Amino acid sequence: MNPLFTPRYDALSRAFHWVTAIAVASAFVLGPEGFGRLMRDGVDPASRSGIVWHESLGILVFALTVLRLCWLAFRPTAPQFAMAGWMRVLSKLTHLALWALMLALPLTALLALGSEAHPLTLLGGIRVDQMPLIAQSAIARLADWGEVHGLLGDVIVWLAGLHAVAAIYHHVVLKDGVLRSMLR
Repeated sequence: MNPLFTPRYDALSRAFHWVTAIAVASAFVLGPEGFGRLMRDGVDPASRSGIVWHESLGILVFALTVLRLCWLAFRPTAPQFAMAGWMRVLSKLTHLALWALMLALPLTALLALGSEAHPLTLLGGIRVDQMPLIAQSAIARLADWGEVHGLLGDVIVWLAGLHAVAAIYHHVVLKDGVLRSMLR
C-alpha cells in the first residue's frame, strides 16, 4: 500500500462536503414556490424568514463552493477506490454536474432577482435593493431566470439524492469504503 494513501478525505474536505450538503438541502426546503409572485404582489421579501434564509443559504453554498474549488488545488490526494470503469465515469460526471449546479444555482438566483428588480435579502438585515448591472445586461432577458433557478433546484436535489443512494450502495453492497471515506 502507498504510504501516502489515506482511506479518508481530509477533515476540511469532509467539513466542506457536509456543510454544503446541509445548506443545499435546507435552501431547497426553505425555497417555497412563488417567491417571484409574492414579490410582484408587493410582499417585502425581508418580511418572510423563508426567503431570507433561502437566499442566505444560497450565498453560503456559492461561497463554500468557491472555497472548495480553491481547496482542491491544495488538499491531500483524494482516496481512490477500485471500481468498474462505468462507475468511475458516472461518478466523475455526477460530481461535475453537482459542482456546476452549486455554482449555477446562486448565479441564476441573482439573475432572477436582478432582472425582475427584486431585492436580495440576507440574514443580518443585509439587503441589496437593485442590481443595475444585471438588470441592464443582455443576459437578463435571455430567460425567465426564476424558472431556470427552480428547475436547477429540482435537478440538484434529485442528483444529490442519487449521489447519496450510490454512496449507500457502495457501503452496503460493495463494502468498498467509499462512504466511510467521507465520514469521521
